[in-house]
Amino acid sequence: MAQKHDNFSINVVNQLHDEDMPLSTSVHWHGIYQKKTNWADGTSFTQCPIPPNGSFLHQFSAPNQTGTIGDGLRGPIVIYDPDDPHKDLYDVDDESTVLTLSDWFHEPTTVLDKVIGPVTDNSTLINGLGRYPGGPMSPLSVINVEQGKRYRFRILGLSSDGVETSLSLWIYFRCSLASATVVVQANQPVANYWVRAQPNIGNTTFVDGLNQAILRYKGAPDEDPTSSAGPSVLPFNEALLASLMGIPAPGVPEIGKADVNINLVAGNVNGLFTINNVTYHNPPTPVCYKCSAGLNILRICCRMERIRASTEQVVEITLPNTGLAPGGPHPMHLHGHKFAVMGNGDNVTFRFVTDNAGPWFFHCHIDFHLNNGFAAVMAEARDQLPIVAASIPNTWASLCPTTDDPYTESNGIFNTTLNMIIATSGLQTITITHVSSTS
Repeated sequence: MAQKHDNFSINVVNQLHDEDMPLSTSVHWHGIYQKKTNWADGTSFTQCPIPPNGSFLHQFSAPNQTGTIGDGLRGPIVIYDPDDPHKDLYDVDDESTVLTLSDWFHEPTTVLDKVIGPVTDNSTLINGLGRYPGGPMSPLSVINVEQGKRYRFRILGLSSDGVETSLSLWIYFRCSLASATVVVQANQPVANYWVRAQPNIGNTTFVDGLNQAILRYKGAPDEDPTSSAGPSVLPFNEALLASLMGIPAPGVPEIGKADVNINLVAGNVNGLFTINNVTYHNPPTPVCYKCSAGLNILRICCRMERIRASTEQVVEITLPNTGLAPGGPHPMHLHGHKFAVMGNGDNVTFRFVTDNAGPWFFHCHIDFHLNNGFAAVMAEARDQLPIVAASIPNTWASLCPTTDDPYTESNGIFNTTLNMIIATSGLQTITITHVSSTS
């Protein structure tokens, strides 16, 4: 939990020990824009992984950001606003009113990474607890309330962005990969009530407490509820979401009229996902390490497309639904920016402004698809990278191996295939659609 304008200093210590899983790790602070601290974003191309028994100190700020955000550790980050325009509507808004929704898979990621199509979870977890078919009647999460009080519940689908939106909701609603706030008046008789989170695939039942938590009034007995599900008064409709502050989409309000317009086509070839016919592979060392080391990125391109742009320009991305990428619908996420959805149908179109220098990840949020190449890198404002590099601590570079390392030794070989979109702040935007080994 944090307050608006707070600075963050978070030490991540890797104590992973299960050898059936990858032991190196990093933490991504999902939804934090990381202005001038791209190196702290925690992705595979902005930092080397933290080795077992190692640690890394993330230091960043989140100026002018408030809301409920899910991070890569599958937990909430809440940045409170003392000037919350809704503070007169509720009495309680603290760590007890944060509700997280997540999937639980019994198979390890080393197995699930081989799945290309839809993946069905074993359980829905509410605040980290849940049950599964045929499993024990394990404890469920309990949300404690007191009759007569009003509670602001921050409901978070891990992971989600903390952009504040306006939407009128009843207690019954549907959401996917999003966060929502609801104010609930505890005006019912003292008892236990079910809190239900019904998935759209897999185990959609509520039998034996599946997909549920317990709302417990003060004075109610310690037992499972017997309440029945009510009607869905107002099903969740993403089309009704709007900025809380009424902020319009950037640029000319017409699709195709942005400063830079890019079409990204997703596909799948031999079990690997592609964007514009290129599969993403993790680079051997961070992209921003390469940039800050002075390696000319144009030397490692064998094919590229040039589009003119400059800093503070509006970029419009369109992703047509061609049906060529199995396992959809695919929730796509862009790091380092807030964006505006311009159209959501057969073609999903969104916009963002090039106001945050550095390489930024754009990827499918289904981890098993990301791990099979469903991603691209948007490297933005390269001439401003020295400003970003100035804040990089020595401990960041020390995460990368020094023996036979292509950058720390000679800035020579970049042995990977990488889908990259370069949005410079000078005279042009360069789209690099393939990178191969060179020196």
